[in-house]
Amino acid sequence: MTREEQNLRQEIIQTCLAMNHQGINQGTSGNVSARHGKTMLITPSGIPYEALKPADIVAMPLDDDYGAYEGKLAPSSEWRFHLDIMAARPEVGAIVHTHSTYATAMAICGFEIPAVHYMIAAAGGPTIRVAPYATYGTKELSRNALQALEGRGACLLANHGVIATGPGLQRALWLAGEVETLARQYVLARSLGKPVVLPEEEIAAVVEKFKSYGPRAEAAPAAPKPAPRRKRASGSKPSVRKRGAPGKGSPGRGGKKS
Repeated sequence: MTREEQNLRQEIIQTCLAMNHQGINQGTSGNVSARHGKTMLITPSGIPYEALKPADIVAMPLDDDYGAYEGKLAPSSEWRFHLDIMAARPEVGAIVHTHSTYATAMAICGFEIPAVHYMIAAAGGPTIRVAPYATYGTKELSRNALQALEGRGACLLANHGVIATGPGLQRALWLAGEVETLARQYVLARSLGKPVVLPEEEIAAVVEKFKSYGPRAEAAPAAPKPAPRRKRASGSKPSVRKRGAPGKGSPGRGGKKS
């Protein structure tokens, strides 16, 4: 393992600890992934973040051998939408999935987050959509998430939680926090009266301004050397991934069971 990969694995662990410390996730309910060349590094299933070591982070190929993984631990049960988002969205370098309280409450009610504050532009558009419910870890959930993320950097998952993306871990974590803040502001505003929604043209203007706002992404790491023998994640079949791009868009400002 290169020093670069070692550092990225450690950054994934620090991101997990940070999202719990910030109160946008709890226990092992969320999950985190990062792109490393032609590989996705993702948190393992069911391991407390405080106990994680860099060697515990699971590597999964992005280009072929769908569902295969390397390491002694199985990947997060949500590996499928992490893998599919990275395959469809080459600009995405990291994904943070949380069960933050206010955003998840809105997702439970099936409410998207409207443009009640200009910071919604951080997610790439005038709304943060809600993906229809599907059982965690399924192909259906992955398809629903990709559709909700079209033209966006974040989405809600009905009766589930939040997906936030970014060019790197810092940006994805930042956006996950902003989604929760927006959801909390909207819920509180509704308790006071009828929130005023900003026009789409205003959000489009702010989206342009945000292209140079917030933490900058780090340079993408080099592709890793060929890795050892792979296992296969639960629910996957040996197959070659079909190329395609279900949705385009840019990340914005910056779990189910793992």
